[in-house]
Amino acid sequence: MPTWSHDGIICTGEIYKDKVKLTFMHGAALKDPSRLFNAGLDGGTRRGIDIHEGDHIGERAFMALIREATALNTAKNAAKGKRS
Repeated sequence: MPTWSHDGIICTGEIYKDKVKLTFMHGAALKDPSRLFNAGLDGGTRRGIDIHEGDHIGERAFMALIREATALNTAKNAAKGKRS
């Protein structure tokens, strides 16, 4: 399973017969004004994006989500360092 990370896991990718799923580890904590998240919306922490053949994902909105997830991981690690 592909995993993208920076200061912790940002998201994982899974390939299914009918879609590709990107699951953001802390998706519930991320702002999603473009409403990219369309899976796992009832979960407490994770949120996902299911991409079906022919779907279009807005590049700017997706990059904003990646940047926000990266910033969240960095902030969490900085807070852990201050507690030590």
